[in-house]
Amino acid sequence: MFNVGDKIVYPMHGAGVIDAIEEKDILGEKQSYYILKMPGEVKVMVPTAKAEEVGVRNIIDKSSADKVIGVLEQDETVMDKNWNKRYRDNMEKMKSGDIYEVADVVRNLSFKQKEKGLSTGEKKMLNNAKQIMISELVLAEHASQEEVEQLVENKINTSYKMFRTDDMNPESVVNKFIPFDGTGTDE
Repeated sequence: MFNVGDKIVYPMHGAGVIDAIEEKDILGEKQSYYILKMPGEVKVMVPTAKAEEVGVRNIIDKSSADKVIGVLEQDETVMDKNWNKRYRDNMEKMKSGDIYEVADVVRNLSFKQKEKGLSTGEKKMLNNAKQIMISELVLAEHASQEEVEQLVENKINTSYKMFRTDDMNPESVVNKFIPFDGTGTDE
């Protein structure tokens, strides 16, 4: 059971603060709800009886937040080439409510976007995953949304350059397949 003022994560929605716990009569059924105040003045009602079942949890602490940032600094993990399978795999990671899995989706899709772009569905998923991750990091780091967004973008850009810049060097790609000894072909 959570209390008013607790900072919690609602999978697929993000992190927020419990503003109130209220009884509501919806469709003739009385139920108790956490009224969750999310970033951007959004309020979400979560049935208290189903909170654990849907994966509601406390937000991460500062050291875990550092580990999440660490995920963004790593190279992408292997993703399926088939966009449909990749989408389903990423959706499962997001539904898990595990912040490290969400960070993995953010990093992988960000890399893919930089390399060759994303489909509309994957763009939407990337934006949603970023929002979920950033909302929790804002609360864990006691930082502003702008600060965390900038930090996330910087980490992704830095790791992308670190892991992808060598791959983008055309000379190394050509030399890999056509050895060049500098002597020319005319004899």
